[in-house]
Amino acid sequence: MPSLDTGAPASSGASQPSFPTTPSTPSPSGAAVRRRVNVALFALGLATFALLFSTQALLPALSADFAVTPDSASWTISAATIGLAVCVLPLSMLSERFGRRQVMTVSVAVAVGVGLLQPLAPDLGWLVALRAVQGAAIAGIPASATAYLSEELPRGALVGAIGLFVAGNSVGGMSGRILTGWVAEGYGWRGALLAVGALALLCAAAFRLLLPKAHGFTPAPLDPRTLVRTVRAHLADPLLCRLYAIGLLFMAVFGAVYTVIGFRLVAEPFGLSQGLVGSVFVIYLVGTFSSAAAGRLVGRLGRRGALYLAIGATAAGLLLTLAADLVTVLAGLVLVTAGFFAGHATASAAVSRTVTHGRAQASALYQMAYYAGSSLGGTLGALAYHAGGWPATVTLALAALCGAGGITLYATRRALTERRLAAA
Repeated sequence: MPSLDTGAPASSGASQPSFPTTPSTPSPSGAAVRRRVNVALFALGLATFALLFSTQALLPALSADFAVTPDSASWTISAATIGLAVCVLPLSMLSERFGRRQVMTVSVAVAVGVGLLQPLAPDLGWLVALRAVQGAAIAGIPASATAYLSEELPRGALVGAIGLFVAGNSVGGMSGRILTGWVAEGYGWRGALLAVGALALLCAAAFRLLLPKAHGFTPAPLDPRTLVRTVRAHLADPLLCRLYAIGLLFMAVFGAVYTVIGFRLVAEPFGLSQGLVGSVFVIYLVGTFSSAAAGRLVGRLGRRGALYLAIGATAAGLLLTLAADLVTVLAGLVLVTAGFFAGHATASAAVSRTVTHGRAQASALYQMAYYAGSSLGGTLGALAYHAGGWPATVTLALAALCGAGGITLYATRRALTERRLAAA
């Protein structure tokens, strides 16, 4: 059985799409066309991830306005990520039939439309329902974006284009949280969600105006039976299942920390304003560098070594956040963020390089596990905080890291056993 250390370089980024490998005829490859594609996909990534996590910095305000507990407010995040996790696989099928450009256009249009309706939500139940629909719509974008790039750009331009799309994801997730935090101070959470919706609308319009028509796409018939066989084969692969579990557990930690941290920072002894809490999410920029460094870590330490380092850094960061000093807490969040993105980049890259067929479905399954982890971590982390405060949330996150470490240790022992048998 193969180990986690496959020897392939890690990729980087927030959402980590894999590179499709189906040969295609690229569209005209002039520099102007490539620039249009790059800017269009950057705008798309910014719009969708600003929308997806738009309520995360607003959870204390939502909890106070609706008079609900933190775990109830956290469902505005969990509902969106559950919707994405459930729909990413079927929407990947629709993009094979109807085209990447069409699916991305409809997805972002629905997501923006729902986003502009959210400020009108009369109660938390309506807001959660709208967030679930929005997450389901967003699922069509990671299912289609990298496939579009692989079909429309020459191979030499593909890595840079996907890197810009991933950067748009990261910048969108960060800017949406910061924007909502500061707007909420003057105009409340409804004004904050309206601001994010307006930003996403501008980005979606830029995406549609700039993205060239597809030239390399060939429609494929919908074949659910083939999809089921491919998915079943992936889920029967022990290595892939381990990688999916690691992605889920890492994201559970990250979801728990960033869902709950706002509640901790607005409370004593910190007492930060809503705007300052939103600004804390600028720490996300650390993830851009740590995910990019994951490839070098894997080259030096191997995949399992990189995962051990990521787990250790995340655990150390969690322990630092227990301090009552703001600088120490922020340093802990930097370590948690760096460790998470490095671990996520390592695991997701291993998925795309491990499979020999059905790469799009393997990547979609990883994204399902990843966003299921976000939903699980956000909800359980908020429940733990309501029951026992920040130490309870940290304990839950450390338990998830122990699970990821146990899976990696199992792979290490398995690899050592195989080497001894080969030597004998």
